Amino acid sequence: MTKELWINLPVKNVAKSKEFFTKLGFPLNPNAPNPDISACLLIGTKNVVVMLFEEPVFKSFTNHEITNTKQSSEVLISFDAESREEVDEIAKKVKDAGGIVYNGPGDNQGWMYGMGFSDLDGHRWNVLYMDMAKMPKG
Repeated sequence: MTKELWINLPVKNVAKSKEFFTKLGFPLNPNAPNPDISACLLIGTKNVVVMLFEEPVFKSFTNHEITNTKQSSEVLISFDAESREEVDEIAKKVKDAGGIVYNGPGDNQGWMYGMGFSDLDGHRWNVLYMDMAKMPKG
């Protein structure tokens, strides 16, 4: 059965994307193959893999058109933060690195604090601090 999950995203320029995500604090896998056409981000304590591929390479995998991220979103990638302050810090890093904060930071549903941003290629990301003590009981 499935052991790991990789998320693959098309990017226009792998070098610029590497720079952007390392400025946000995401580590890169130094042993990833093909560094000229791809990058491997390791996210979280479980090291979820987000692979960034130059658009022509990505398109060769999918045999499909790439979504125009200026007009639509195909996916929202979410990750957690350890505190409200970390959410604010990531928002600042996104702006400083050339990304766009399109939502927040701010409170959400009374128990979350988060913000949304777009990376250099328009992919949408969501950062949330969740106060589990305030989470509604279902």
